[in-house]
Amino acid sequence: MGGMEVSVVHEVKGVNDLEKLKTGSILHIQDVYKAYGDNLILDDIDLSIAPGEFCAVVGPSGCGKSTLLRLILGQERTTTGQVLLNGSPIGSPDKDRGIVYQKYSLFPNLRALDNILFGHRLRMWPWQWGARKKELTEKAMVFLRRAGMENHSHKYPHQLSGGQQQRVAVIQALFSRPKILLMDEPFSALDPGAREDMQMFLLELWEESRLTIFFVTHDLEEAAYMGTRLVALSQYYSDERDPAELKKIGAKVVVDLHLREIGQAASPQVKTTAQFGQLIQDIRRDAFDPGYRQHVKDFSLNHPHSFYTLSSYEGGEEPT
Repeated sequence: MGGMEVSVVHEVKGVNDLEKLKTGSILHIQDVYKAYGDNLILDDIDLSIAPGEFCAVVGPSGCGKSTLLRLILGQERTTTGQVLLNGSPIGSPDKDRGIVYQKYSLFPNLRALDNILFGHRLRMWPWQWGARKKELTEKAMVFLRRAGMENHSHKYPHQLSGGQQQRVAVIQALFSRPKILLMDEPFSALDPGAREDMQMFLLELWEESRLTIFFVTHDLEEAAYMGTRLVALSQYYSDERDPAELKKIGAKVVVDLHLREIGQAASPQVKTTAQFGQLIQDIRRDAFDPGYRQHVKDFSLNHPHSFYTLSSYEGGEEPT
């Protein structure tokens, strides 16, 4: 990474007891750097997420949102730093981490119901599947009924609309009861009407299940409406590095806001309020405006679990 020293952390700010925060979180990310050759994408990411949170993640194009999601999923490895799920280092992708992509990740040769059941069937011996098939099928049909998809359970993906396919993909991910559900711009390919329907559908399921969700989106309004917590990554900030080094820095968490309590979804009417409009403006300035660069010590981090680590080159102080 251009000779940059990243291994020594000198200062931690934002929490009284970092170890207690780490053990109480379902997902803990600390001192994470990710580079491809000399191209630094993520530059000291610190983030701790509690069980049941709906964490919506935004940021400028190319800031590393999807890269961070892939690190959590286990598709990629950090250059340095740690990503912990329930206190253990992230390994290869497994059933503890559900995933919903922008494109409808359904098996084209399986009907909607069979797509939902496939994960369970794959993990079972034939005799186990035979014993539980009826029970699991009934549970899957409950999900399809709630999604308004009961009459489409026998259809193949190509026979479904985009919104219908994405509903099946969300049910497929939720049906395995992962510890955390990762969503990578899941609604961006939908038209506005279908997108709003999917937002409401997901929030209803989340309110009921209290599942932990890590939701990446390029739509700032969607993030502010959906999340109990809004995290913005950005490469537009300043620290103690020489201005000539600005092109070599990667994205940090520049905004980490507590929006509402866990389990409390926002009403659609919140989007029409002046407070919501001001929130959008503030985040757009802090994270998306290349001409506005907050110093690393002035980031908008008001979430109770926000913390950040500073190395000496970022303005951190040597321990006394």
